Amino acid sequence: MGDSKKESNGWISAAMTAAVADLPSPLGQLGVALSDAELRESAYEIFVAACRATGSKPLTYTPQSERTIERSTSLPPSLQRSLTSAAASKMKKALGIRSPSNKGIPGNASSKKPVSAGELMRVQMGISEQLDARIRRGLLRIAAANLGKRMESMVLPLELLQQFKSSDFPDQQEYIRWQTRNLKVLDAGLLRHPYLPLGKSDAASQKLRQILHEASKTPIETGKNSEAMQVLRNAAMSLAYRSFNGFGSDTCHWADGFPLNLYLYQMLLEACFNNSSEEASIIDEIDEVLELIKKTWVFLGINEMFHNLCFAWILFHRFVTTGQVETDLLIAADKQLTEVAKDAKATQDPTYSKYLKSILSSIMSWTEKRLLAYHDMFSSSNIESMQIIVSLGVTGAKIPVEDISNGYRRRRKEETDVACSRIDAYIRSSLRTAFAQKMEHIASSRRPSRKQSTPVLCILAQEIGNLASKEQEMFSPILKKWHPLAAGVAVATLHSCYGNELKQFISSVTELTPDVVQVLRAADKLEKQLVNIAVEDSVDSDDGGKSLIREMPPYEAESAIANLVRAWIRTRADRLKEWVDRNLQQEVWIPRATKESYAPSSVEVLRIIDETLDAYFRLPIPMHPALLPDLLIGLDRNLQHYASKAKAGCGSRNNFMPTLPALTRCEVGSKLWKKKDKSQNLTKRRSQVGSTNGDGSLSLSQLCVRINSLYHIRKELENLEKKIKTCLRNTESAQADVLNGMRTSFELSLAACQEGILQVCETIAYKVVFHDLSHILWDALFVGETAASRIHPFLKELDPTLEMVSSTVHNRVRYRVITALMKASFDGFLLVLLAGGPSRGFSRQDSHIIEDDFKSLKDLYLADGDGLPEELVEKAAREVNNVLPLFRTDTETLIERFKQMVVETNDSAAKSKYPLPPNPGHWSPTEPNTVLHVLCHRNDDAATKFLKKTYNLPKKL
Repeated sequence: MGDSKKESNGWISAAMTAAVADLPSPLGQLGVALSDAELRESAYEIFVAACRATGSKPLTYTPQSERTIERSTSLPPSLQRSLTSAAASKMKKALGIRSPSNKGIPGNASSKKPVSAGELMRVQMGISEQLDARIRRGLLRIAAANLGKRMESMVLPLELLQQFKSSDFPDQQEYIRWQTRNLKVLDAGLLRHPYLPLGKSDAASQKLRQILHEASKTPIETGKNSEAMQVLRNAAMSLAYRSFNGFGSDTCHWADGFPLNLYLYQMLLEACFNNSSEEASIIDEIDEVLELIKKTWVFLGINEMFHNLCFAWILFHRFVTTGQVETDLLIAADKQLTEVAKDAKATQDPTYSKYLKSILSSIMSWTEKRLLAYHDMFSSSNIESMQIIVSLGVTGAKIPVEDISNGYRRRRKEETDVACSRIDAYIRSSLRTAFAQKMEHIASSRRPSRKQSTPVLCILAQEIGNLASKEQEMFSPILKKWHPLAAGVAVATLHSCYGNELKQFISSVTELTPDVVQVLRAADKLEKQLVNIAVEDSVDSDDGGKSLIREMPPYEAESAIANLVRAWIRTRADRLKEWVDRNLQQEVWIPRATKESYAPSSVEVLRIIDETLDAYFRLPIPMHPALLPDLLIGLDRNLQHYASKAKAGCGSRNNFMPTLPALTRCEVGSKLWKKKDKSQNLTKRRSQVGSTNGDGSLSLSQLCVRINSLYHIRKELENLEKKIKTCLRNTESAQADVLNGMRTSFELSLAACQEGILQVCETIAYKVVFHDLSHILWDALFVGETAASRIHPFLKELDPTLEMVSSTVHNRVRYRVITALMKASFDGFLLVLLAGGPSRGFSRQDSHIIEDDFKSLKDLYLADGDGLPEELVEKAAREVNNVLPLFRTDTETLIERFKQMVVETNDSAAKSKYPLPPNPGHWSPTEPNTVLHVLCHRNDDAATKFLKKTYNLPKKL
């Protein structure tokens, strides 16, 4: 029997051996050291016996003269059936197996292939002719010894042991191996995996165990008259014919215990496959072979359900262990598993459920290992097999097996879409794995020694975009068969994975850099791509893809960029404010500092703003127009702050305007031209900040420099606005309609500069008139005798001031300063006339002197046509011109006019008593207060008596 050693004959290749390790058997352990070759030999014995036992009559004795070892005469009709054409295979058609078109006709003498199904089965199972002959010879002997008994009612290994001696084998070792195999089969079928459970104290099982133990040390004598054989037979037959009720049974059970029967049946089903890579995956004669194999069901306790389950496993196992290249096998396994699903719904057999669960677990463990990381497992070269593997996994997951392992299916109260949920899990798992691999690859490829110009997340965004495209083109069309939103789930998963990395990145960012902006723009581009894929994929879905979109919360990359830009703007604005505060504390405001007589700080602050604008428009961001208002607000406020600080130390007109003294009447006949105590002068408020003068106020030249500085800023703001508009037009996101309505001006700064210029102009004017020239205006003008104290000294002192202003202040602001000086001097002139106190008294004859002096004052500003415009001077002089006629009016008329005005403005006033009129804040001939002040300074008895009688006004303060 040396030929039996050649049973491998290409049966198990190295690739097959390696694959088996990755796919352990789901049938469990036999507990007996039976190799595949031994199981195959035992399975073939059962196969031949089953085929001989299927005739219409019990197995009968054949005379010795008719017995031969030739196959042509010893095989029963069922084994001698001729093989049919491959094209006629119903089984292959049902399994979706493609038959080769160039296949020759089976049975042709030139094909050198078996001419019968039985002979094909022998060859497929790797059984040698010698072994086959011995098996058939043994079955003939058994038939002769058991006339009238059917083969399935006998313990075949026991009968074979009794029919052969060592002389029937080529050598003693071969015989011992043969005997050991049969004893191990008895051990497995009657003790390890009996059809009916054994009791703990079963005598027959204990006896059989003892015999098998002794036989493992010393071969037993198996002759008919052997005592050991008789003991073995008694114990084995006792165990084989047990029944559930404890009585004897007519049915023999020795090979139908689980999982021994499944292991044996698996060996038979393996014969359905070709072992040569040049042949089709499944033999063309599978219909005839399976018809013969099914004859073993009565021996092995197999039914249609177990056959379907085992065949599904064998088809799948065969695909895996032969290199995973025969997709026909995978298709067949998937179709067969569909039949298994039907069986599972129709039975509650616990044994079937147990092995169904185990086989499904093994199949799905293998499929899920690949599908949960399908990006690693499949490419364009093997994408066809992916679709079948997915179908297999989904079919397996749909089979309603309770408590199936690895969480393939969880029972829920409501019915769930198993296929959709499994595909969902595959997609999410595989893409998370692919994403992690991309991350790791990018990180490992960026060595510290290399100078990398592109941030990691930018490269990752590009890779994920490519991955999403590959998913959409290659995998999603396959997965969409089971999941309508396959591509959408994929991009939602990638969106989440990248979003987590982006979130961590943003949380670590402290300032806006080109790299940060580059990452955020790459993220924004990736997100748009992923969302577009999701939207396209969900056009026909019930909710229009809303559930998927909810899974993709926006990266808000633009928002993140905007926040960083705003932070950048705040930082620049804060630094600029600190600079303004620091530098204005050191600013001296002297004309010599610059050629144009404006402060260096004004030049510097504009330079900083210009550089800030340049830096802003250099930022690689897509939303320059959108965020520009934030920047302009910050810069505008800082310039406003500069303007406010620049005018803050200058004071205002109110700081220099004297308060009106209390009313007094003129002392008629006194020597008014004699100067009184200077304590009678009006109190002046001179509380100034930052002054360089000893009296607490800024010098005139310093005030002029401040005006120049504010004007310089205001003028340069126009250039900055033009620059901003030009920069905006050059940005990528510029849109004409947006730019037209956009604020590009420095409104606060312009207003602050304008207000500051006006305020400083007024400050200069009232400082000069009421502070610097007060010793002339207030202490000398019209004091005592009017004709002896006229306006000329005041004009003489005022003229150089005008020249200094003209030479210092910018020509576009010069007229404003001079105009303010004119208005202040007119105010001062009128104040001297109406509120000059008891040291001043005017008669009607003095009116022409007053008018002449006021004309001289106006002429100073007209400067023979080289000064201010005449209409501007006349407009400013209107208030004085309106009041001067009162000084020509006689006293009685003034008194009557005054009384009438008081009565008209105060209905409750009695004719005998007139209340003092309120001060309206301006001088006017129609105001009783103005007329009263003229009367107080009228140098005649009528005015003095009226004031004494009506208001009891004193002659002195």
